[in-house]
Amino acid sequence: MKIACVIPAYNEEKKISQTIEQVKDLVDLIVVVDDNSQDETREILNEMTEKKLKKIYHPINLGQGAALQTGNEYCLKQNFDIIIHFDADGQFLANDIKRMIKPILEEDYDLVIGSRFMGIESNIPKFKKKIIMPMAKIFNNLFFGIKTSDPQNGFRVMTQKTVSKIKIENDRMAHCTEILAKAFKYKLKIKEIPIEVIYHEFGQKFSGGLKIIKDLFLKKISG
Repeated sequence: MKIACVIPAYNEEKKISQTIEQVKDLVDLIVVVDDNSQDETREILNEMTEKKLKKIYHPINLGQGAALQTGNEYCLKQNFDIIIHFDADGQFLANDIKRMIKPILEEDYDLVIGSRFMGIESNIPKFKKKIIMPMAKIFNNLFFGIKTSDPQNGFRVMTQKTVSKIKIENDRMAHCTEILAKAFKYKLKIKEIPIEVIYHEFGQKFSGGLKIIKDLFLKKISG
């Protein structure tokens, strides 16, 4: 089974090389999609000679969803069997990749998603944990029939068939909900795996959550 890891990157000069180093021995190829970073991310990537690294550069900033779709399309063309989505900012632990892949290899799951709310403690900012995440869960369930413990997690593993079926059309942060909504719509076999997430800064604000809702309604989730 050929395994690729897609890492979207925007202004990740502090963490990108470390993230690649941690992931490279666990997959067959890392596909970094630089979404027109304005810091030194591109320069750092250009200097890297890792054989397992494919670098793709967006000429303009399109958003994380668009970067993931670019990576997905490349992996499909290269006929990878399993495609991982993994953040560039060092919040996810590369050691969790093996546990995330296992249900696909051994239990025939189509999509495996990480969860911060299944027993493994993460240092989630209180406002995010108590306000944003519960509201997101209610929204996902009410409007899209999504029933997961974690409504917005960017760490996921998919089969080639799943990636072919789910085209990401929400270019920015609404892609998390879009992927889940389409997975439930197509009745894919989904499993959540507890993971630890390490927060280095606050991340998404309440206004960001409202923008996600706006994007979801402005750009209809289709098949």
